Amino acid sequence: MYARVATFTTDGVEGMIERVRGEVGGAPPPGLEGAKLLMLVDRESGRALGITLFEGEEALRRGDEALNARPGGGGRTAVEIFEVPIARL
Repeated sequence: MYARVATFTTDGVEGMIERVRGEVGGAPPPGLEGAKLLMLVDRESGRALGITLFEGEEALRRGDEALNARPGGGGRTAVEIFEVPIARL
């Protein structure tokens, strides 16, 4: 399993949460089929982490391409990739 961790900063955490809820409410966009998503926020600092989990390297590659191609990446300050050797979800 692999994790793509994107870091964001915003002065409108509530707006960001609502926008992401709207984006993930329907069918997954191409490239993100089977992916799992977590969003972590620190309301005081305006910092958020978007963690997307993928079952394998090929799924990660497709998902990373899809996420990088999406509009609305404003406020994104970093993207990191991690292997997930242990997950109990």
